[in-house]
Amino acid sequence: MTNYIPPTVWCWEEQNGGAFAAINRPTSGATFDLTLPQGNKGLQLYSLGTPNGVKITIMLEELLAKGITQADYDLFKIDIRQGDQFGSGFVEINPNSKIPALLDLTSEQPQKVFESGAILLYLAEKFQAFIPSDFSKRTECLSWLFWQMASAPYVGGGFGHFYKYAPEKFEYPINRFTMETKRQLDLLDKHLAKQEYICGGEYTIADIAIWSWYGQLALGLVYDAREFLAIESYPNLLRWANVIYHRPAVQKGLQAEYQPIR
Repeated sequence: MTNYIPPTVWCWEEQNGGAFAAINRPTSGATFDLTLPQGNKGLQLYSLGTPNGVKITIMLEELLAKGITQADYDLFKIDIRQGDQFGSGFVEINPNSKIPALLDLTSEQPQKVFESGAILLYLAEKFQAFIPSDFSKRTECLSWLFWQMASAPYVGGGFGHFYKYAPEKFEYPINRFTMETKRQLDLLDKHLAKQEYICGGEYTIADIAIWSWYGQLALGLVYDAREFLAIESYPNLLRWANVIYHRPAVQKGLQAEYQPIR
């Protein structure tokens, strides 16, 4: 138990511990000038190999695997532990200072896109791929895409933070977020017992988004928590996670090489 009592007005303590303490802050906007480089490809991706980041490299590699050459991209590393996301060039693309961020130079005017779910949807609609054309199925696909966007903060910002990255282990938050994470894993396992992919027999952006978090979690690629979460008790989730993991484009997306920004 802790004797902590919240103050009447919260004040920011810059060094509060944890793996990301140096980059978290309660204000938005750029903190220094930084001009982002640009390559010669039509799509410029500024990102990192986190679950949200690999969603987009996987999507782009899947598009290239379909022969869509216009999906070729330059990939630049935004080192969030060094605070690159607070540089002025990055904030100009994404005012929320979170990876990934995409700049599409093939449009009449350069198009800025931020938030991983929005980027997936943008690319799917731009290239008419990995999203159902049938209105009902498309609606289901988007429901699952937005489910992931709304649910993953419990896994990453909640479970992953307190289980893996917090400077101390506390029973209450670990139990709280483990319970919700396992509820979500159980939901996916039951859903995937009825069908091959998230939206039936078709591999879509919903699979890419959800796999990047829950598939990697199930396979032990993030947080090293397979035993703790009893992942073997979710056989349908594991089957799906392995099928997607072995897609060649997924492997390329996971192993994508990032160019430095300086």
